[in-house]
Amino acid sequence: MSKILVVDDEFRIRQIIRKYAEFEGYEVAEAVDGMQAIEICRKNSFDLIIMDVMMPELDGFSACREIRKFSKTPIIMLSARGEEYDKIHGFELGSDDYVVKPFSPKELMMRVAAVIKRSGGNKGEERDVYTYKGLVIDFSARIVTVDGARVEMTPKEYELLFYMVRNKGLALTRESLISEVWGYDFFGDERTLDTHIKLLRKSLGPYSKCIVTLRGVGYRFEEAA
Repeated sequence: MSKILVVDDEFRIRQIIRKYAEFEGYEVAEAVDGMQAIEICRKNSFDLIIMDVMMPELDGFSACREIRKFSKTPIIMLSARGEEYDKIHGFELGSDDYVVKPFSPKELMMRVAAVIKRSGGNKGEERDVYTYKGLVIDFSARIVTVDGARVEMTPKEYELLFYMVRNKGLALTRESLISEVWGYDFFGDERTLDTHIKLLRKSLGPYSKCIVTLRGVGYRFEEAA
């Protein structure tokens, strides 16, 4: 049974998520703010954390940053703010998904299932490495280096880059990228993919040009001349 930590200062929100999560077979723990969430995570292991952004004591972004210092547990952020800046900030801190309030509990559970599945999806994978000039991608170790310097990426950046590189030279539609990387029928803002592509290009530095935009279609990874 997968264990979920629900972090939200609103009792009603916690109860709604608990109701649907337990119906889906998850074991649920709760925290009322970021500080409590950090303490709970230091003492317990979870398969996923659902974290509200706006909370007293310590906000969700700060709590996510602290948890990432000692844990790679997938985190889904909840927020009433859906601006691109907030989403980018959350992804840069290491969150795996971003859900805007008000949300559909059923949709949230689909996202929970998808993130948990993806977080364990690479176990047992044969070790292999892709190299293009100064870009080195170790798929098994989830390590990316650019001109000798290791690059830290968000979980979704890794998955997006790995999928594109494994299918280099192919035109990948937006639908296929969302389906393969997020692993569920996409209900959110369509700009989520573009936001991750923007972050990925920033991480790749001089190799950002390897990600080519195909207008009206999607993207392609190619070894630029």
